[in-house]
Amino acid sequence: MSHAGSQAAGTPGQGSPQQFVPPSVRELRAQAVHRLQVGLLGLAMMLLLVGLVSIIMERARMAESTMPAAGVPSASASPKSDPLADIGVVPSPDAARTVATSSPR
Repeated sequence: MSHAGSQAAGTPGQGSPQQFVPPSVRELRAQAVHRLQVGLLGLAMMLLLVGLVSIIMERARMAESTMPAAGVPSASASPKSDPLADIGVVPSPDAARTVATSSPR
């Protein structure tokens, strides 16, 4: 068994030029179908992405319309609310007023 006989004829290692074989009709049709499948899949993905973004934006608009405006004070919040007094770090201004008015020394 010779070394040249073990390789397939027409390989680039032997120095013989490869001949161009045009694709058959079946191969051309398979390539065209593959391109169509990839293109249609891309279009479907873009359509799904646009639909998802549309749904998210609509939900965000609905949530924004139900929330009160940030600059408008709500009726439930006290006008002079002190966050530190709310969590008990410092005495609240209301408690300080009641202590001052109840002890007439």
